[in-house]
Amino acid sequence: MKILILKVQTIGDTLLTSPLISNLKKYYVDAVIDMIVNEGTRQVLEFNPDVNRLIEYKRESYRNLKKWQRLIKNLQFLKNIRRSKYDLVIDLDEGDRGAFVTWVSGAKIKLGSSTISNRVLRSVYTHYLPARGNRHIVEIYLDALRVLKVPIFNKEVKYFWSKDDEQFALKKLANVNDFIHIHPFSRGWFKDIDEHIVVKIIDYCEKELGIKTALTAASNPRELDKLDSILKSCNSNPLNLGGQLSLTQVGALNSQAKLFIGVDTAIMHISAANDTPTIAFFGPTASYTWGPWDNQSGYANYHRGGGLQINNKHRVLSEKRNCMPCNNDGCNNTLVSDCLKCLNISSIKKTIREMLT
Repeated sequence: MKILILKVQTIGDTLLTSPLISNLKKYYVDAVIDMIVNEGTRQVLEFNPDVNRLIEYKRESYRNLKKWQRLIKNLQFLKNIRRSKYDLVIDLDEGDRGAFVTWVSGAKIKLGSSTISNRVLRSVYTHYLPARGNRHIVEIYLDALRVLKVPIFNKEVKYFWSKDDEQFALKKLANVNDFIHIHPFSRGWFKDIDEHIVVKIIDYCEKELGIKTALTAASNPRELDKLDSILKSCNSNPLNLGGQLSLTQVGALNSQAKLFIGVDTAIMHISAANDTPTIAFFGPTASYTWGPWDNQSGYANYHRGGGLQINNKHRVLSEKRNCMPCNNDGCNNTLVSDCLKCLNISSIKKTIREMLT
């Protein structure tokens, strides 16, 4: 059987499809599973042994082309999908583009959302996924198995990297024993916590608890500038790895950490996939959908109430505000979230101390 899964979204979204992939492979033992992913997200599945081929949809690159060039690229992309002759297509997105690709595939069995706005495109599916509701995204993706009446053997999110990645990460950790991995940024600026809080967390870990902190950040100027500002304000000497690691190398590094501290971002999901105890700060986004998944329990019990939420070895920390989660890009879409600027540092310190001991 040839299976195609569509997930043209962010890095974290893409990683969280791994339980769906592994269950499909376990049930359809001889299946060949390909995935269409967004440009720049392939690293989270690149070393996954259950994935045969990753097909990047280069939306950003195509935007820089002339209209006729973009048309040719898209036609080539669709032709490639059609030629592959898939038996089953699972569209995990909820957009017209995914529905169109599903139709072009010519697959006999086609799963997708019933919420597609275009009625004609919505009708291309042979099976519809149920309403998402206020559930964790891992459970939402596993709905495809429930619709197909495929048993769910496990609910583990898995992340893989190469031996070279592991060796590179270990070199960066030379002379470092126990450490806390801190990744305080997200591509969505509105998910970042206040820089002064990050400084207090670093100094608390390094000076009061006596444990090293290793800081990571993407190689983009915004994150590196903010990291530089944080480091200048610290009264301690954390290990600065900002912009020095690939995504898979960050995964290898995180797997060695005693604890991870960060925001709602792909690195948080990688940490949870590694079974590294994780503290995640949430504001405008919904923790019950995107909170760190616990592999041991195969369950997420986060809610709207805010405050400290415990899910086995992982913790979510947020303020208690009636407006949360708003799912906006910051307050009034300003890219600044007030609910992430006034977090209680005493509660944070207490949580760090408890999780380490």
